[in-house]
Amino acid sequence: MSVKPEQAPALEGEINFESALEKYLNPDFGNLEENSIVKGEIVRIDADSVLVDVNFKSEGQIPIAEFTDSGGKLGVSVGDKVDVFVVRKNEQEGSITLSYEKAKRMQVFDQLENVLENGGICTGRIVRRIKGGYTVDLNGVEAFLPGSHVDLRPVPDMDALVNKEYEFRVLKINRRRSNVIVSRRVLLEEDRDSKRQGLLTTLEEGQVVCGRVKNVTEYGVFVDLGGLDGLLHITDMSWKRIRHPKEMVSLGQELKLKVLSFDKENNKVSLGLKQMMDDPWRDINAKFPIGATFKGKITNLVDYGAFVEMESGVEGLVHISEMSWTRKLRHPSQMVHLGDEAEVVVLGVDSSKKRISLGMKQIKENPWEVVAVKFPEGTILEGEIKNITEFGIFIGIEDGIDGLIHVSDISWTKKIRHPNEVYKVGDVVQAKVLTVDQENEKFTLGIKQLQEDPWGYVPDKYPEGAVINGVITNITDFGLFVEVQEGIEGLVHVSEISSKKIKSPAEFYKEGVTIEAKVIHVSAEERRLGLSIKQLKEEGEEQRKKTTPAREGRAAGTDGGGQNLGDILKQKLEESDEEAGD
Repeated sequence: MSVKPEQAPALEGEINFESALEKYLNPDFGNLEENSIVKGEIVRIDADSVLVDVNFKSEGQIPIAEFTDSGGKLGVSVGDKVDVFVVRKNEQEGSITLSYEKAKRMQVFDQLENVLENGGICTGRIVRRIKGGYTVDLNGVEAFLPGSHVDLRPVPDMDALVNKEYEFRVLKINRRRSNVIVSRRVLLEEDRDSKRQGLLTTLEEGQVVCGRVKNVTEYGVFVDLGGLDGLLHITDMSWKRIRHPKEMVSLGQELKLKVLSFDKENNKVSLGLKQMMDDPWRDINAKFPIGATFKGKITNLVDYGAFVEMESGVEGLVHISEMSWTRKLRHPSQMVHLGDEAEVVVLGVDSSKKRISLGMKQIKENPWEVVAVKFPEGTILEGEIKNITEFGIFIGIEDGIDGLIHVSDISWTKKIRHPNEVYKVGDVVQAKVLTVDQENEKFTLGIKQLQEDPWGYVPDKYPEGAVINGVITNITDFGLFVEVQEGIEGLVHVSEISSKKIKSPAEFYKEGVTIEAKVIHVSAEERRLGLSIKQLKEEGEEQRKKTTPAREGRAAGTDGGGQNLGDILKQKLEESDEEAGD
């Protein structure tokens, strides 16, 4: 420890040793008190310490670390006057313990208490994140910034605030525990309220305002107008279609917007960005006349079609039904993909609803019109079977166009349950064109029409009253189906089998048996041939009854009135046989 005697003032260039000795033996330590701040002068700087003279018997030695910043740079030099804190002094030993940092902390606390009392503002730097908030450096004093007092809204990236300086309001100080709590949100709220009051008096619809992007959501953007937040809905961001607002804006971005509506009671503001630009739909009918051909970019695909960008902010819809003349598409992606360039024809324009209907298939000639001219009704053509279904077969006609031969148009006479009984895919068949429906895009053919309908001859060949012989082909509860010739069948209804009531024809008849019946109805148009077994029997009975009296007269002798025993037995036998036949 070094002792520093005071020198006596020189008298005519000489040293006053008596005065110096007096001061050394009776030093004036001033008002040096422990736990107080005093002024000192830096008299020497060593490698690891700094000597400070505070007018005490000896200098105070302070670690050099208290005078260096975070980068290791020394902030003082010899001769500088500094405030130091008297930690401890020993008058008997003449030693003193000083602290430069504690002096600074006490001064900062004094300033912070003054700020707290007067509602002032202090500046600090956020140094690190801790549990529940941040640590803030207030000129050497660490303060706690709660997470809820960082901003008006939750901060998405809390690490982004570290190492940045902000202004704070002091909320609480505990000097004994060295605790300080600060808030940034309180200042922001005060600033917002002040700006809001000013904004509310001047804001009106149609006004152009500037704002900063505060939050981005799926449905829009919240913009800070300076004390009041406004909503920029996604539909008011651009004249063209966007999927998410982040395609156009980012957090913190400055925007110039138009006020679309302002609700003063609820402080709600609707903003528009696209309204700052000319509406591309103006004079849209002149730009895109109906029937004109344009090229555009596929911007979106949906189940019902594809959207095509005609120019920036103008899109049209190609409905899935307008993509191909012949292909039955399940989804537009079977024809086009996002980003493709497509050539389209304008089908319709609705400027009020901002809709344009487009077509892709109209670029090419309608193949159905070609087919109608090339294959008029009655034409006989040849084609390959492309597909077989339960209701018919499809024949390839032209590229993308198939003709349908219904199962009922395969044969005049054969009952075909499924077309695959007769044909298979790949077979080449001849058929006649029956109808060409361009509007409904249907092309029907017939195979049986290549030959004459055999039913056209049935009325002449089997007129009513004629007796026919036929084979039973099918037995049902309602009657017998009888084939009179190949492919021509008649029906003996159950009521025409016998005069007696029959529950089931299968009790008396079998398939494959040849029977005799009378034609009671015939129609070529209805393709019906009605037969009767009962009427044929009744006519036979009438005929037998007519011949019976003659036989009885001959059996009676000369007058024809009597019968012998032989005639009676013969008659009974015949009647018995007839009943058996019935």
